Amino acid sequence: MGLLQEKLSKFDLPQKIAEAGIYPYFRVIESDQDTEVIMNGKKVLMFGSNSYLGLTNHPKIKEAAIAAIRKYGTGCAGSRFLNGTLDIHIELEEKLAKFTGKDGALCYSTGFQVNLGVVSVLTGRNDHLLLDELNHASIIEGSRLSFSKVLKFKHNDMKSLEGKLKHCEPESLKLIVVDGIFSMEGDIVKLPEIVKLAEKYKASIMVDDAHSLGVIGVNGSGTASHFGLSDKVDLIMGTFSKSFASLGGFIAADKHTINFIKHNSRSLIFSASMTPSSAATVLAALEIMESEPERISHLWDITHYALNGFKSLGFDTGKSETPIIPLFIRDDIKALTLTRMLLDDGIFVNPVVSPAVPKEDCLIRYSLMATHTKEQIDISIEKIAKASRALGIIR
Repeated sequence: MGLLQEKLSKFDLPQKIAEAGIYPYFRVIESDQDTEVIMNGKKVLMFGSNSYLGLTNHPKIKEAAIAAIRKYGTGCAGSRFLNGTLDIHIELEEKLAKFTGKDGALCYSTGFQVNLGVVSVLTGRNDHLLLDELNHASIIEGSRLSFSKVLKFKHNDMKSLEGKLKHCEPESLKLIVVDGIFSMEGDIVKLPEIVKLAEKYKASIMVDDAHSLGVIGVNGSGTASHFGLSDKVDLIMGTFSKSFASLGGFIAADKHTINFIKHNSRSLIFSASMTPSSAATVLAALEIMESEPERISHLWDITHYALNGFKSLGFDTGKSETPIIPLFIRDDIKALTLTRMLLDDGIFVNPVVSPAVPKEDCLIRYSLMATHTKEQIDISIEKIAKASRALGIIR
């Protein structure tokens, strides 16, 4: 065994968790991503998906993907920078720019690559990146590749943000990067207050709308739209793997910013472009979002229904106000055990444990799709409550 393998072989925590029978990752699904999935040949209610609008198996989505494969094939065999730009990419970018109220947009092959390639390249050695401490990992990774000074402020805490802004050199570029809806906590960023601080300290704003698109804003167009502040946010980022039922991501901004990113973002220039079927899927999803607003209305109806149901039973849902509902367990082993008990009882949820979060903040992430029914939610809440009582999480 080489030195590398010898070192890595000592990482045995997953094996120990698996031996205890509570390993919760890489669980195999044998069907489409719907409110009900098949696992080990059995039906399981899915409350761990990011498909907020439930579009992954919509007939129009499937037809669009198939038609794109027939016309363009399965891949582009190159980067957007060289031979991998198709007319369907340009069409999508134009529609995304209009959707988000920006001059232009640029598509990447994954959402992670958007943040990696954008956050890392916009500011320089004498500039500052100001990040909410609970931002998505892709934003953190992008900041690590930047030569800029990185300052983290307390979650959604405007006093903390202003304190960081005060310590920035007045002449330096200052980019505030935040999630629109925070992916684990389910709360919405305090964008109006951030805009005021940005104007006061001459900072720019980038919002990661991965979990906001399809959920808030006009026709699901995101956080800036939700607050009526589209003209005050400089960059809007989004992913296609959630409400858009596809794979990929984009950044939208003014034409000068998009031009700079196109010619400097390494994760764009040196990665193969998103597949034709992925682009076609997003175009179809945009049409459905605009033509079927009842999907978003129902999503919010069941969100309030589920939140009220959990709170009435004594669950700690934190500050969630969206279809992402955290059930704080505050004990890693109990969270993993609960996840296993629920799967055995036909309910799929995701555990979020340390080191992803501090041990005292570990939780079960319960997420809703517009295709869920209240009957399905009732079943899930009843089973989650039963298992939680058995583990002493609630009374």
